[in-house]
Amino acid sequence: MDASTSLPTTAGHRDPHAHSTEDEHHELGWWRKYIFSTDHKVIGIQYGFTGLIFLFFGFSLMMLMRWQLAYPGQALPVIGKLLPHIFGAGTMPDGKMTPDFYNTLGAMHGTIMVFLGIVPLAFAAFGNFVVPLQIGAPDMAFPKVNMASYWAVFVGGIIMLTSFFVPGGAAKSGWTSYVPLAGIADTGPGHNPIFNGQTLWLIGFIFLITSSLLGAINFIATIIQLRAKGLTWMRLPFFVWAQFVTAFLLLLAFPPLEAGIIMQLMDRVAATSFFMPAGLVVNGAAMQISGGGSPLLWQHLFWFLAHPEVYVLILPGMGIVAEILANNSRKPLWGYKSLVFSVLTIGFLSFIVWAHHMWLTGMGTAVSAFFQTTTLIISIPSVIILSAFFISLWGGSIRFNVPMLFTTAFLPMFGIGGLTGIPLAFNSADLYLHDTYYVIAHFHYIVAPGTIFALFAGIYYWFPKATGRAMNEFWGKVHFWPTLICMNAIFLPMFLQGMAGMHRRWYDGGQGWNVSSEHIWGLSGFQWNTPISWAAWIMGLAQIPFIINFFWSIKHGKKVNDNPWEATTLEWTAPSPPPHGNFVTTPIAYRGPYEYSLPGRDRDFTMQNEPVEPTERRRRKTVEQPVLV
Repeated sequence: MDASTSLPTTAGHRDPHAHSTEDEHHELGWWRKYIFSTDHKVIGIQYGFTGLIFLFFGFSLMMLMRWQLAYPGQALPVIGKLLPHIFGAGTMPDGKMTPDFYNTLGAMHGTIMVFLGIVPLAFAAFGNFVVPLQIGAPDMAFPKVNMASYWAVFVGGIIMLTSFFVPGGAAKSGWTSYVPLAGIADTGPGHNPIFNGQTLWLIGFIFLITSSLLGAINFIATIIQLRAKGLTWMRLPFFVWAQFVTAFLLLLAFPPLEAGIIMQLMDRVAATSFFMPAGLVVNGAAMQISGGGSPLLWQHLFWFLAHPEVYVLILPGMGIVAEILANNSRKPLWGYKSLVFSVLTIGFLSFIVWAHHMWLTGMGTAVSAFFQTTTLIISIPSVIILSAFFISLWGGSIRFNVPMLFTTAFLPMFGIGGLTGIPLAFNSADLYLHDTYYVIAHFHYIVAPGTIFALFAGIYYWFPKATGRAMNEFWGKVHFWPTLICMNAIFLPMFLQGMAGMHRRWYDGGQGWNVSSEHIWGLSGFQWNTPISWAAWIMGLAQIPFIINFFWSIKHGKKVNDNPWEATTLEWTAPSPPPHGNFVTTPIAYRGPYEYSLPGRDRDFTMQNEPVEPTERRRRKTVEQPVLV
C-alpha cells in the first residue's frame, strides 16, 4: 500500500482511489502499472499471457514433429518452404525436415511446454492472482521480488527463443540435456562457444530456475504471514495448500539442478569435466579433455528436480479442480483433511522417487528395491486425492458449466495417467517400456488432458474475477468437446505403440521398425502415426474458439457480479476486477472454505466472511452429542 491509499475519506481528503488531475501525481505511470508492476494481479496476468503464448508455441513445435512422424521424408505443404526462412536453411530444405531439426523440435517442445508454459501458468499465474485473494491479503509479501520473478522467466524465455536463430539452431540433446551428448553438441568449427543452441539452453534455464526460486520464497512467506484474521490452516482453500506445497518443491528441488546446469555450462565453455568422462571419441578422434566426470551425476541432479517437477505441474491443477468441484457440486469437498495430508505426503515422497527414471543405468538391487517401493507408496496419496474428488460428486447438485466440464474430464484422464505409471515403477517392466511411446502416453495423460484441462477450467472459472465479465459458455463447449476427443485419440494409441516396442525418438516415425509385424486394431505401430497426427492437428484447430472467446470476452463478455458462481471462498468477496489492495474492507474468516448447502440456510452457499450464527452453533452441538438409547 502506498502513502496515498492511507488517506482517510473526509471533507479535506478525497477518496484515494478517485482519479482526477488533482491527484494524478499519486497514480503510477502506464509502464509502472502494467509492465513493471508490483501488483500481484497484474503480475499474475502477465504470467498467464506469457504461459499461454509459450504453450501455443510449444504445441506448434509438436504439430511440426507429427508431420514428420506421419509422413516421413515428405515436404510439409503450405508452410514447409517458409520455415527455412525462419529457422535457417538447414532445418527444412525444400520443406523436408532434417534429423537435426527434428531433434531440436523434440528438445524445445519438452522444455517450452513444461518450464515456459505449464509452470508459469499453473504455479505463477494462478498462484499470483488467486492466492492473495483467497487468503485475504492485500498483495504478496515481497512485491518487488514478485516483479523480478516474472522478468527472470521472461528473459529466460527470450533466450530460449533466440537459440532458434543462432548457427546450428536451438538445443537438440533432448529436454533432459543428457551428457556426454549435451557436452559436445554444437561445438567445434562454425559454432560460437556462447551463442549456440545448447549453451543458450543452459543460460536460459538459469533464469527460469531463478524465477521459480524467487516465486517460491514469496509464496511461502505470503501464505504463512499474510492470511486474514480467522483463516487458520484448516480453513485454507485446498488450492492454497496445493500452491504452498508446490512452492516448497520448487525451493528445495531446483537448487541442485541449478548447480548442475552451471557445472554443465562450465564443461562447455571452460573445459571442465564435471560430467564428461575420459576416453570419449568424437568423429573418429579422441576428445582432448581432462575427463573423470560422471554422466550419471547429471542424471541424478536432473531427476532430483524433474520428478518433483511432475508434482509442480499437477498439484496446482488438483487445487483448481478442488475449488471448481466443490462449487459446482454444491457440497463440501469430501475428506478435506485427508486431501491436505495427502498433498503434504506427496510433497515429501516426491524427493525420494527420482531414480525410477534411471533403471537402465544398472543400479544395484537394493537401490532399485528402495525406489520401486517409494514410487508405489507415492501412488497412495494420489489415489486418496482422486477418490475424494470422485466421492465429492456423489449426491451433489452438479452444474455442468464449462469449468465443470474440464474438471470432470480431468478426473478419469489423470486416473489413466496415474494407473499406467505403475508398471514403470518396476525395473523389470521398465527395461522394456523405457523410452517407448508408452512413457510418452503415460506422462502426457498426466500433464495434457490432466494438468492442462485443469488450467483451462481455472481460466474459465476465475476469468470473471479478473475482468468482471464471463467467457461465452457455448464457445467454451465448442472448445471442450473436440479437445477431449482429440486428446484421447492422440495419446491412447501411444500405449499400444509403446507396448509393441516403438521408441519415442525415432526420426522416421518407426517406418523401418521391424520389432514386431503384428497389427494393433488393424494398424501397425508405424501406421498409427497418421491418425495420431491428424488428431493433433484437429486439436490445434479446436483451440481457435478458446483464443477468440478469451480475447473477445475481455471487452465484450457478459458483465457479472462479484460472485457469479455463488462460491464461498474469500476471493469472491472482492470487487471484480479487484482494486489496488484487493478488498474494500479487510476480510475476516469465520468458517471453512466449502460451506455449501448448509441446513437451515436461505442460500445454498455460505461465504467464509459470514459470521457463525448462534442457531448454527446449537444445531452443530446437538448433532455432535451422542444419542443415548
